[in-house]
Amino acid sequence: MSVKQLSVFLENKEGKLKKAVNAMSQAGVNIRALSIADSSKYGILRLIVSDNETAINALKEEKFTVKETDVIVVGVKDEPNGLNTMLEILEKESINVEYLYAFVSSKTDEAIVVVKIENYEDGVKALEDANANLLSKEDLAEL
Repeated sequence: MSVKQLSVFLENKEGKLKKAVNAMSQAGVNIRALSIADSSKYGILRLIVSDNETAINALKEEKFTVKETDVIVVGVKDEPNGLNTMLEILEKESINVEYLYAFVSSKTDEAIVVVKIENYEDGVKALEDANANLLSKEDLAEL
């Protein structure tokens, strides 16, 4: 169920985000989900995209630093306790969440949560053992 997220390091300057998004757009890459974390000097654009290799090449051509990371993508009930239920599974196994972001799609009644944890394998096992709805890159392409 591995999904590779891209992390793009951006200078916190006008036009840098647009330049990164434009590079991927011009290469025909569809952005499925994204999150931006920033500080005063730089930002990290985290993305799930339709084609990692093409996105990486397009971004590197524009001199961006890009890193691929394994993340877990989970479908959770789109209701008040949905996210909490998933977090309880991880907490029960003492698995720390480094960060997460989520999105919804009109094609499913679940919220889609992208989770980065310290130990990917332990997180997958804990969620699988609890019958969580783990999604693949192919599943995301259908949303």
